[in-house]
Amino acid sequence: MTSAPLEPVSVSLTCPQCRALIGPHDAICQSCGADIALAALIGEHELLGRATSGKHAPPALSVEQLVPRLGDYLRRKGYVTEEQLQLALARQAATPPGKLVPRLGHTLIMQGAISRETLDRVIAEQIVQLQAALVEANRTLEKRVAERTAELEAALVKLTEFNQLKANFVANISHELRTPLAQIKGYNGLLADGSLGETNAQQKEAVGVTTRAIERLEQLINDLISYSATAKGELTLRLQAVAPEAVIQKVIERQAAKAEKQKLTLRAEVTPGLFPVTADEEKLHWVLLQLVDNALKFTPAGGAVTVSAAPQDARVRFSVTDTGIGIPAHRLEEIFEPFQQLDGTASRRYGGTGLGLTLVRRIVETHGGRVIVESQAGRGSTFAFTLTRAIQSSI
Repeated sequence: MTSAPLEPVSVSLTCPQCRALIGPHDAICQSCGADIALAALIGEHELLGRATSGKHAPPALSVEQLVPRLGDYLRRKGYVTEEQLQLALARQAATPPGKLVPRLGHTLIMQGAISRETLDRVIAEQIVQLQAALVEANRTLEKRVAERTAELEAALVKLTEFNQLKANFVANISHELRTPLAQIKGYNGLLADGSLGETNAQQKEAVGVTTRAIERLEQLINDLISYSATAKGELTLRLQAVAPEAVIQKVIERQAAKAEKQKLTLRAEVTPGLFPVTADEEKLHWVLLQLVDNALKFTPAGGAVTVSAAPQDARVRFSVTDTGIGIPAHRLEEIFEPFQQLDGTASRRYGGTGLGLTLVRRIVETHGGRVIVESQAGRGSTFAFTLTRAIQSSI
């Protein structure tokens, strides 16, 4: 015996608020403007409230609870008088402790101030108004977000243009400075080797001072040129397998005289048999040289500067540690800003363009690393970064 196929059942859907016919996909009742989902949710809670007994029964919900300041609205629209509203509020306040406080609309109905039909209509009106206000608020918010986004994009374009102009200006000025500096350096060299005549001891000392000043100025100009190149995205790397110990040894040798003159201890700590790293050897040397130069600059006589290299997983951790003046915690990020000096006064004790650490960070990040700074004011600092292990087993 086979059963007959079931015929589709036609179900009429009505609004839970006003009982008007609604479609299966309607979100808002076209008659009263009620939110169908909210009304259905309220009906579900009311059914659960009736089916559940005991003190843990869920409290019944009402659309009235979704309408703010219902009493003021009813009074303002002339549905109830001030006296009727105050009487209803007083009855609510007189509810014994532990008893459920009746809703304001129910109280007004019980005292004959308003009918159920009127109350339902007023609540539906308010819900529609609230929905309209929410839609308008969303439109206003979307408009403001779009305007702010456009402003930020425009500001970003201007900032990019400004940075490009600044980089071009720095590059042009740096190259213009190089030409007269080359002439000064050339004639100073002729004076130093006696090509322009014999010099006495006092003159030789003066030439030596000039030579050191020229070297310092040349380094500053090179820093400016390097900064302008990185700012324009022109920083390129010539990657190869580099032995950490060899690079660190060159840095120690280069800075040994300066450390001795300042009565500082400069030492290297490299793990024996450390594998090579993938890096641009010239730029890695410059980065370590810059970090050591900064450490020597900010470490008082009697202190120490240590250059280290040790394995860290599949990478090598390079670090420069000093016992110098340290950096306040709230200013750690400032030191990487271009042209930034922690002591920005005209009479500052420590010189420099404020570009060294900016370039250090950009070079390390171009290598795929990140500069980590640990410092305590008055106790010293550690600048560290890691580089990947070279594929080659030997150099």
